Amino acid sequence: MSHQSTIKRITAPEIAARKGGEPVVVLTSYHAQSAALVDPHVDVLMVGDSLGMVMHGLDTTVPVPLDLMIAHAQAVVRGSERALVVVDMPFGSYEESPAVAFRNASRIMKETGCGAVKLEGGVQMAETIAFLTARGIPVMAHIGMTPQAVNQLGGFTARGRRQAEWARFEQDAQAVAAAGAFAVVIEAVAEGLAARITQDVPIPTIGIGASPECDGQVLVLEDMLGLSPRVPKFVKEYAELRTAVEDAVKAYARDVRGRAFPAEEHTYSTLEEVPEALKKFKMSVS
Repeated sequence: MSHQSTIKRITAPEIAARKGGEPVVVLTSYHAQSAALVDPHVDVLMVGDSLGMVMHGLDTTVPVPLDLMIAHAQAVVRGSERALVVVDMPFGSYEESPAVAFRNASRIMKETGCGAVKLEGGVQMAETIAFLTARGIPVMAHIGMTPQAVNQLGGFTARGRRQAEWARFEQDAQAVAAAGAFAVVIEAVAEGLAARITQDVPIPTIGIGASPECDGQVLVLEDMLGLSPRVPKFVKEYAELRTAVEDAVKAYARDVRGRAFPAEEHTYSTLEEVPEALKKFKMSVS
């Protein structure tokens, strides 16, 4: 019989109910160890396809395959017990048709045990979001700067910096909300635009490079810990772990080369093969 945690996971409807309430705290997580550390302090763990860039050295998220997302999501679910785990659907796994999206989304849900999926796109993805949500798959939407469209957009640049452009993003937000998304990520848009969308849509907005008025915020864990060599403008680094890690590795290398590590307390002494008293006992009974 498998062990069942007594802690109840946060659900997508519970996040949806936070509209206009206590801000929703979201961080990315890509493996069990980070999930266990972050889980007690956040509402949502996002298994973002940003793992392709952060963990696998890719230039964009476009090459990330579905199997890789599933493997990382399985680890995050194993390492956490409280937060809602939301898994990104990678590029090419949902755009073709609602049916293809359902096939891949249901596979993610079944194989990982996550609580929701996330996909990029606004008006053009509304039909797919409606198809998934009508069939039992909670969907978090993602509008604004959509990283999977980097080749079409020409780079990772902020969107909606001119008010003349705002209408299309507002339409995107309204479309995904009407389609049944339980929340929407708004990435790298003008602050005023994100604030207006937050006021106008009935579902929580999760900002990343958006507005403090959003219903929640998300950052890439490695970015906010100061582990990434370069971070976007919207990142606040809450630690400088890159320097700490480098210093620790330098110290380790120095100790190994100087034969200062391992010291006596890090090694094992030889055990007596047979204690002397036991030898005498064996001889007396033989």
